[in-house]
Amino acid sequence: MPRKRKRYRTISKRKLTELKPFLDDLVVKIEVPEYIDSDPVQFMHAFEEKNDREIAGFFAAVMAWGRRDIVNAKVEDLLNRMNHQPTEFILNYTEKDAPKFEGFKHRTFKPVDMHWLTKTLQSILLKFGNFEAFWAFCDDQAIRENRDLISVFNEQFFTFHPEMPVRVHKHISNPEKNSSAKRLYMYLRWVIRKNSPVDPGTMSFMGPEKLKIPLDVHVARQARKLGLLSRKQNDWKSVLELTKRLQFLDPDDPAKYDYALFGIGVLGSDIPEELIINQRVE
Repeated sequence: MPRKRKRYRTISKRKLTELKPFLDDLVVKIEVPEYIDSDPVQFMHAFEEKNDREIAGFFAAVMAWGRRDIVNAKVEDLLNRMNHQPTEFILNYTEKDAPKFEGFKHRTFKPVDMHWLTKTLQSILLKFGNFEAFWAFCDDQAIRENRDLISVFNEQFFTFHPEMPVRVHKHISNPEKNSSAKRLYMYLRWVIRKNSPVDPGTMSFMGPEKLKIPLDVHVARQARKLGLLSRKQNDWKSVLELTKRLQFLDPDDPAKYDYALFGIGVLGSDIPEELIINQRVE
C-alpha cells in the first residue's frame, strides 16, 4: 500500500479568531519602511516611472530565489546591464544587445534566459503599452475561463515567441502544474496592495482580496506550527488552503499576513508557546 502522507493539525475558526491579534500585531511591526532596504521590493522603489517600477519589480520577483542579500546583488547587476533604464532598454533591445547579458548568472538563470525574458517583455509592452494592461488582459481571461490568474499569465507569456527554448519556461510558474507560484504572487502583492509602507501598489486591475499568499518554505513552516496549514507539501493546494484561512482573518487583504509569517520564520519573531499547535514540522 502507498505510504500515507503526514498531515498537520489545524485550528478551529474560534482559535483562528484568537490568533488574529498576534498576527495583526506582527504585521504592524514588520510592514514598515525599514523592511524595504533588505528586500527585493526595493527595486520597485528605486524608480519613479510606472513601467520602470513594474518591470524592475518583475525581474526582482522572478529572481527572488535564495538569500535576499544575494538576490538583491544579482538584481542590481542585471539593472546595471540595462543602464538602470529597464523600460527603455527593453523597448530598444535587439539581438546586438544580447552580449550585455554575457556572464550573468543567478541560480538557474543564465544569459539565454534573460535574453528571452527581455524579448517577451518587449513584445508585451509593444502590444499592450504597459505591463499592467497585459496583466489585466490575463485576469479577464482567467475570470472567463474560471482559472487562476497566474496560470493564464504563464500561458499568455509564452505565446509571443514560440521559438523560445523550453528551459526558459521554468522561470514563470504555473499553478496548473501544482506550483505554489510564490514569486509571482509576491510580485502581485507588491503591485496590488495599496496604502502599504512597503508594497508600492502601482496596479489597479484587481483588488487585494483576490491575492493568494506567497508560499515559501519559511512561511509554510510557521503556518504549520500555528495550525494554519495541514499539508506537508509546499504546493498550490497548500497555497489555497492557507489563503482560505487567512481570508477568514481578513477577507479584504489576506496577503498582508505574509509579513507576519515571514517575520516569524526569517526575522526571528517568537511564537508564544500557547499558540503553537504542531511542535515539530518539516
